[in-house]
Amino acid sequence: MLTRLATLAALIALLAGMAPSTTRGAPASAPPTLVLILDDDQRADTIQYMPVLRRELVARGVTFTNAFVTTPLCCPSRASLLRGQYAHNTGVLTNGRGDLPAERESRHPGGAEAFDDSSTLATWLHGAGYRTGLFGKYLNGYMQLTTRVPPGWDEWVVFAGGYLGYRLNDNGTVRRMGNAPEEYGTDVIARRAVQFIDRGGNNPLFVYLAPYAPHAPATPHPQDDAAFRDLPPWRPPSYNEADVSDKPQWVRRLPSLTMARRAEGDEFRLRQLRSLQAVDRAIGQVIDALRRTGRLENAVIVFTADNGLSWGEHRWLDRKSCPYEECVRVPFVVRGPGIPEGRTDALFVHNIDLAPTFAELAGVRPALAVDGRSLLSLLRGEAPGWRSEMLLEYWGQPAQTWTAIRTERWKYVEYENGDRELYDFAADPYEMSNVVASSGAAAVLPDLRRRLDLLRRAGR
Repeated sequence: MLTRLATLAALIALLAGMAPSTTRGAPASAPPTLVLILDDDQRADTIQYMPVLRRELVARGVTFTNAFVTTPLCCPSRASLLRGQYAHNTGVLTNGRGDLPAERESRHPGGAEAFDDSSTLATWLHGAGYRTGLFGKYLNGYMQLTTRVPPGWDEWVVFAGGYLGYRLNDNGTVRRMGNAPEEYGTDVIARRAVQFIDRGGNNPLFVYLAPYAPHAPATPHPQDDAAFRDLPPWRPPSYNEADVSDKPQWVRRLPSLTMARRAEGDEFRLRQLRSLQAVDRAIGQVIDALRRTGRLENAVIVFTADNGLSWGEHRWLDRKSCPYEECVRVPFVVRGPGIPEGRTDALFVHNIDLAPTFAELAGVRPALAVDGRSLLSLLRGEAPGWRSEMLLEYWGQPAQTWTAIRTERWKYVEYENGDRELYDFAADPYEMSNVVASSGAAAVLPDLRRRLDLLRRAGR
């Protein structure tokens, strides 16, 4: 244990450049408090509507402007986060049964049923002496499969649904919550996370707060029902794309959005932003608890989401799972001792980087082979040999099963049914023109296909 703490102290000193200031209950050499706040279906461009997040995290930390999930779907993304692996290595390819053709589903059932929880970020940290707590959403299908508390968790407050009238697994006891304002899911899990911090004593803590917001139906807290009523509709150039003849089969089959569907989408967007206000307040409550208990100056706090969401771009409304930027890009903000304040970083980061990052901060090695990389070098402003390309992947019906490579300039997508897409972000930031069949594509396609194949094989 002494060796582990000495290693940890060296890591923290390296991260900070100097020992962080000492506060009550948190000496400079103490293991850092680790906080992960993971929203559900939140686009990267929505943090502008969260004032507490912007004041306490964005202004006090680093915002990664090129943060992506490797699989833009709830359960695969969350499983990848907990194990630091691509979905094809966790085995969690979908949200659950019925999402794949029958012959494939027999081998990859998806959801919580497919997840190996014997070795996760929680077990690694728990083994290093951390008290660990999960508050909110775990994995799709978990409550239908079992109510057991998975290994590595000391506090387990997990819901199915998460606004009103949901089921809550409170450390193994399941109860039905009502519809009173005080039972609003985001508020409930925020209170429990605060209690966990207040009662943490001298233990190092891992706090995983996972609100259901802004996932559909995006039910706002009653006090936020009228927020953003004057916000203009969302109409980027790619909204309800008129000509999709160059797009893959699944997009060509999408009908143009009717006026009624546009109105539905506009209202859903407002509900999403309204539901985020309770999350924003929860962030403030967690930070207040860390400050009150003397942990804040030695806390590393990460805010991100399990995937993005399309608001009508390319006719894809209120959905994820697409290879376009709206689905795969997520918010990603980190605050902590020695981390520069108010900085943005455009290097590529993944959700699979979180597990190795937290493990290194805790002074432990992941107990399995991870595909992600610790972010500590980026947070120190040092990134020799950092990634310049990313692997993205999704499984569904053949016309919607795809793998992609994303570089600073290009995105190349291959579908299982043979469709392909190629976008040049230098000329086409909204992914309007698929240039895979253009004469100019011949100069870049062979290299992109080769690099995509290398990424797929390197992650196996």
